[in-house]
Amino acid sequence: MDDDEAVRTATASLVRSLGYAALTYACAQDYLRDGPGSPPDCLITDVQMPGMTGVELQERLRAEGHALPIIVVTAFASEALRQRALASGAFAFLEKPVGGDLMEQSLQLALEECRRRRAAEPSAD
Repeated sequence: MDDDEAVRTATASLVRSLGYAALTYACAQDYLRDGPGSPPDCLITDVQMPGMTGVELQERLRAEGHALPIIVVTAFASEALRQRALASGAFAFLEKPVGGDLMEQSLQLALEECRRRRAAEPSAD
């Protein structure tokens, strides 16, 4: 999720090149309104977006009980922002520009975490 269309397109292309599906949203409100019915395996969000920041979205999702791995990306990093994002449960906090290798590594680790969480959940049998 990023308000910059070029960044959204590049991130989605990277995710798809790794064999995963990707949906893109220009802002948090679009995701909350039009997002998939079930939570994604991982959410990649920019911090600075109109309306609601990526960290605010993360905090809202956590408050609603969604424990999906979230990768927070920003061009305006500060130690306070990093601490807030990580304290709110961000899986990773990356500074722009993010290289493809770092994004791929972060995504792979986040998806691994998602698989571990799902395997640990009690089955609905």
